[in-house]
Amino acid sequence: MGNLITKKDKIFIAGHRGMAGGAIMRSLKKNGYKNIVTFERNKLDLEDINQVRDMFEQESPDVVILSAAKVGGIMANLNFPTEFILNNLKIQTNLIESSWRNKVKRFLFLGSSCIYPKLAKQPIKEEYLLDGYLEETNEFYAIAKIAGIKLCQAMSMQYDFDAICLMPTNLYGTGDNYDIETCHVLPALIRRFHEATFLNHKEVLCWGDGSPYREFLHCDDLGDAAVFALEKINKEAISHIQDNFSNLIHINLGTSKDITIKELANLISEEFKFKGKIRWDLTKPNGTPQKKLDISLMTRLGWTPKIKLSEGIKMTISDFVKNQKNK
Repeated sequence: MGNLITKKDKIFIAGHRGMAGGAIMRSLKKNGYKNIVTFERNKLDLEDINQVRDMFEQESPDVVILSAAKVGGIMANLNFPTEFILNNLKIQTNLIESSWRNKVKRFLFLGSSCIYPKLAKQPIKEEYLLDGYLEETNEFYAIAKIAGIKLCQAMSMQYDFDAICLMPTNLYGTGDNYDIETCHVLPALIRRFHEATFLNHKEVLCWGDGSPYREFLHCDDLGDAAVFALEKINKEAISHIQDNFSNLIHINLGTSKDITIKELANLISEEFKFKGKIRWDLTKPNGTPQKKLDISLMTRLGWTPKIKLSEGIKMTISDFVKNQKNK
């Protein structure tokens, strides 16, 4: 089967400055795609439907990648539930509807593994979506992402809109957010252990009890998966493999391997050669006990991750330390 997109297609990436969008852009360029359109946030407000409509009229993109989103860790989700649902709903609806109305050739929507129920059976299959209650600490973000998937699905079913949705597990790597108030667990641990080592602290305080299991995917693997999906995967390809779910358009992305937060903290601590004590703050929430994705659909479609967690953490720490020195 030939590719579903060509090197001549004009590709608009929403969120190219973020970790995920940046990785997708690097992978597109690596694979020979040069006709890429991006806008800085001060030039295009994705929450403003009029600005989005004007952009589509001026640029007429053939392919749209939606990786822009308001994201953050547990604390950010707890403190700003309104922004996490409202901002994301606006961004998604504006771009999905405008892409459909402007007859975009292919649309890629980036979601998250937090769309699945808190107590979902492990490993989590795509069909477990809406099969139970969400994790309370990120339900507003999750509901926005579910709405995006369902809008893409509805338009696919009713209007044959060519959309595909990728649901990555926890991402990390180049371009991650290290703001301690808003970042996710892996960059938070990297920052804390770096500071503790640099300042010779005797202990590092971590949230919860360290028991939850988490799966981590390097953003460069996500970038390659996104290009693969744009080139090779549509709803017909999925339904050929998943006969019982002919309208399914979301696909899990992960490594099929998870690790406890305690093991992750130890791994990062060792990389920094931290000699102090790790203390766990039991007054803070753990979040979902486990979120291991079943990635068998994606592997049967022909893509598998390449970067091992140990290798990815070394790369990420090296990138973080280099950026700290350059500040």
